[in-house]
Amino acid sequence: MVTETKKHRYTNRLADETSPYLLQHAHNPVDWYPWSKEAFEIAKKLDKPVFLSIGYSTCHWCHVMERESFTNERISKIMNEHFVSIKVDREQRPDVDNVYMTAVQMMTGSGGWPLSVFLTPEGKPFYGGTYFPPKGMYGRPGFDTLLLAIADAWKNKRSELLESAEKVSSILRQASEVTGKEALSIDILNKSYLYLKQIFDSTYRGFGSAPKFPQPTNLSMLLSYWHRTGDKAALAMVENTLEAMANGGIYDHLGGGFHRYSTDSRWLVPHFEKMLYDQALLSKVYVQAYQISGKEDYAEVAREIFDYVLRDMTDSKGGFYSAEDADSEGKEGLFYVWEPKEIDKVLGAKNARIFNEYYGITSEGNFEDNKSILNIKKSVGELAKQFKQDTKAIETVLAQGRSKLLGHRSKRIRPHLDDKVIAGWNGLMISALAYGGAALDEKKYIDAAARAADFTLTTLQLDGRLMRYYRDGKVVNLAYLDDYAFVIMGLLDLYEATFDARRLAEAKELAEQMIELFGDKSRGCFYLTGNDAERLIVRSKPDYDGAIPTGNSVAALVLYKIGRLTMDSNFTEKAERVLKAFSGQIQQSPTSLSAMLIALNFSIGPAREIVIAADASRPDTKEMLKLIHRRFLPNTVVLLHQTGKAGEAIEKIAPFVKFQVAINNKATAYVCENYVCKQPVTEIDLLKNLLENSNDGQKAK
Repeated sequence: MVTETKKHRYTNRLADETSPYLLQHAHNPVDWYPWSKEAFEIAKKLDKPVFLSIGYSTCHWCHVMERESFTNERISKIMNEHFVSIKVDREQRPDVDNVYMTAVQMMTGSGGWPLSVFLTPEGKPFYGGTYFPPKGMYGRPGFDTLLLAIADAWKNKRSELLESAEKVSSILRQASEVTGKEALSIDILNKSYLYLKQIFDSTYRGFGSAPKFPQPTNLSMLLSYWHRTGDKAALAMVENTLEAMANGGIYDHLGGGFHRYSTDSRWLVPHFEKMLYDQALLSKVYVQAYQISGKEDYAEVAREIFDYVLRDMTDSKGGFYSAEDADSEGKEGLFYVWEPKEIDKVLGAKNARIFNEYYGITSEGNFEDNKSILNIKKSVGELAKQFKQDTKAIETVLAQGRSKLLGHRSKRIRPHLDDKVIAGWNGLMISALAYGGAALDEKKYIDAAARAADFTLTTLQLDGRLMRYYRDGKVVNLAYLDDYAFVIMGLLDLYEATFDARRLAEAKELAEQMIELFGDKSRGCFYLTGNDAERLIVRSKPDYDGAIPTGNSVAALVLYKIGRLTMDSNFTEKAERVLKAFSGQIQQSPTSLSAMLIALNFSIGPAREIVIAADASRPDTKEMLKLIHRRFLPNTVVLLHQTGKAGEAIEKIAPFVKFQVAINNKATAYVCENYVCKQPVTEIDLLKNLLENSNDGQKAK
């Protein structure tokens, strides 16, 4: 019901919701319902079809459709008269989004957000699309015309719509069944590598053409492939892509962090929204590239991403916010772009000349309204020659310029911040910060990961069950498979950064819950929703690694790791069943599950366990752990067996470490590969030799 108040001309049911996206629509003249039984019961009672609109708070075209259609009184009147309209935040209800996105992709061959779907009162889809303009344009029908046509068809050709709904629902059910049964071999890794090599853009780097996405999961998979094979081309594809992205406009050169994607093939003009999951996944790849190459530039990008997240994306209680919008003051990218005169004013003419030359800021601009997006056009060395200065002087000018302009930019109106804290995305960020903090030897990042883990396991838990998200003091919705898998991954990385046995215990407990809540006992893989969740028209199984890896892929990897860390074969067997369940899809399209290929790489081995037996405070222990953390070891798990209570705690979870103790009161490394243990070593050089001579495709640094 839409009402009028003194403050707002229109207020609908969404005003009572916590989702920032739903609240953005709370004062539309549309009589919106949140996703609820009530909405479908009303549709049945009134004999009306349902219009389902799905989006998220930082979605540019969602804002456009709201502005053009959902605030339009004439269009809203049509919607209210002929439909029951439901608004869904895809980040709050990924299960609803997954089902109806799949349906629209089946019906139209494409998908995206805003997602616009027409349903029967039973929730079965019969027509859909994405963004519709208010009047016909861009080759799309006008939204007003479409609404009236569907309303007429519901009245006069309903049997055809119902038949279509039944067909789509039947196909959805069939698509949710996985059929693989066979074990996968190393040939699949080779096949996926060759495919990525084929679509690699050798001119501008990255994969495919415009719009170009970072694809961190593919990059990480290629690093694992290089680690196995030593194939230099695989590593080169990753390094070239990371360098191109870090130099491009897709990267925020002042504040750190990556924008969502590049609208062109050159990484120059981005879609400016910033997502937490991109920061987590990309920062981890940059850290991995640093571990492999030792190139400080990669470490610096990772640090800048971490600092951005801690500065601008962190809740006071320690959780991480979801996203920042692309738009400010109604214009996309306005917060991030510059004109030469602004740079002159802030830096002074002399330093501005150097800064503008380095970052490609010109009077013509490279964006709308002659504005410029910062991007690196030449090296510092080239700039030093051009301005006849030494490189250190140039670097000082650039560093001071970035700092001053960041301060100046902070006075602008910022893009909207989506301040909900999503469990799974926090898990990804915990993983990145813990892994990165250990590799870079930066305690502040590990501390931030630990604080976020505590927040997730307290505030985002209700009656022992992980919840989806937190905002304004409230936790909302049961967590999904992705949430569990990502949080487990974060806890495992946090354990290997801190060697606090509590973290491994927490990961193991969540893994047991995940198996119980989401496991398909007949097929062996996992459903997106728990067995305690609302039933939709189909219970889907995540099967695509897109911007975020799917829960099944990450679940397989973390189960393998827990199996190795605890020597509990039950976890390993569960992981094997996930790979077998998706073997048919992987054989047909390996890169559709590139994160699962990382789990496959772990499965094929050689997988390795390293136990350091000594107290954490010892200098020789720290030296050994630092050596391990510096290296890229994708198929390795690490435990620390200390004396006293810390040792007892890890023995409860991993009993096998009882027999791996310090020799001659020295830190002792036990390295086991494929369940065969090497002679224990107490010297750092001997440990380095063990790591060098194992089959891991790289040399110890």
